[in-house]
Amino acid sequence: MNQAAGRRVVLASHNRGKLVELRRILEPELPGIEVIGLDDIGDFEEPVEDQPTFEGNALLKARAAAEATGLPSLADDSGICVDALNGMPGVLSARWSGKPRAGDERSAAARNNALLLDQLADVPDDRRGAEFRCAMALVMPSGASVVEIGVMRGRVQRAASGEGGFGYDPLFAADGYDVSTAELTAADKDAISHRGKALRAMVPHLVALLA
Repeated sequence: MNQAAGRRVVLASHNRGKLVELRRILEPELPGIEVIGLDDIGDFEEPVEDQPTFEGNALLKARAAAEATGLPSLADDSGICVDALNGMPGVLSARWSGKPRAGDERSAAARNNALLLDQLADVPDDRRGAEFRCAMALVMPSGASVVEIGVMRGRVQRAASGEGGFGYDPLFAADGYDVSTAELTAADKDAISHRGKALRAMVPHLVALLA
């Protein structure tokens, strides 16, 4: 692998919001790292996310990207786990209201949010606890792998608020905050988010890889 390739990492996702977030978090820790997404590598058949855990799906996606590109590959599987729904939507978060179509992330998120609010309509405020969970997997072309976990506790609000973030961010208020994560600045969200925690835990592995 040449030096330029040695500074490249694939994020196994078409989600532009996740790609922007990952670049924003990694750049201060690993200046010069180039993070590319699936849209940057041409034809790629994504695996079916059929694992019952966040960890399993993250590894599945990272392995497929590493095999297809020959580059170290990161993948995350994340979602919201609602106490009153026995931890659901969980791994089904992105397709809670049905399988999203390619390029349809924003309208799919709106449908997911509307369905979750409807399901929790009669749940009192003191039982609306929830958490965002993220499993971040790094898989090398050799097949070696590592997984890190990040969790952000909070609660589901009664209405969406804020224009930032993506997914369920407009519904979720983290512990200690009176606004949704969609209303936080990027820096404030990164400091507490499940994905930010998982990524920062992954940094030492990437440092060792790219040293």
